[in-house]
Amino acid sequence: RDAGFTYGIVDTPNFLEMNPNGRVPVLTDGNSGPIFESGAITRYLGARYGQDPFWPTDPVQRAMVDKWAEWAKWNVGHTFTLTVFWNLVRTPADKVDHLTVQAALQAVEAMLAIADARLATTAYLAGDDFTFADVMLGYTLYRYYDIDVRRRRLPHLRFYYDLLCARPAYQTNVIYPYDELRA
Repeated sequence: RDAGFTYGIVDTPNFLEMNPNGRVPVLTDGNSGPIFESGAITRYLGARYGQDPFWPTDPVQRAMVDKWAEWAKWNVGHTFTLTVFWNLVRTPADKVDHLTVQAALQAVEAMLAIADARLATTAYLAGDDFTFADVMLGYTLYRYYDIDVRRRRLPHLRFYYDLLCARPAYQTNVIYPYDELRA
C-alpha cells in the first residue's frame, strides 16, 4: 500500500478473501460479493448502472462496444502500461533501457494507429456515442500523452483525446497526477 493505492500482490487474509489472486482491482458494491478482474468489474458497472448507448441493451450493439473495450484494454492499456509506462515511470532514470522502451512504444503506436483509423470515421471508439469502450482506451491515453516521449502523429486519436479531456468526468477521474508511482 502506497499513498492510498495498492499495487501488485496483497497478502492479507481479508484481501485474499476478496480476490484469490491477491491482486487489485477488486470492487465491492452494496450487497454484491467482491468482484475482481477489471473486465468483470467494468461489465458489472455497465450492466448495473449504465444505459443505452453507454452500455447497450441490444446484444449486437453491446458486442460492438465490448470488442473495442477488450481491444483497448489488452492491446493498448495492458501493453502500454507494462512495456512503456512502467519502464519510464517506475524504473530509476539511470536504469531505463531507452532502446527497449522505444521498441515497445512503436508496438503500442501500431495499435494506436488502429484506433486512429477507426476514429477517422467515428466520433468515439465504438461509434458516434461515448461508451464503455472509451473508458477502456481513455485512461491509457492520459498517460500516453502525459509522459515525455516522442509520439507518432495520430491526428484522429489526438482529436479524440482532446474530446475526452473536455469531459468533466475525465478531468476529475482520469487526469490525475501519478507522482507516487515514480521510481
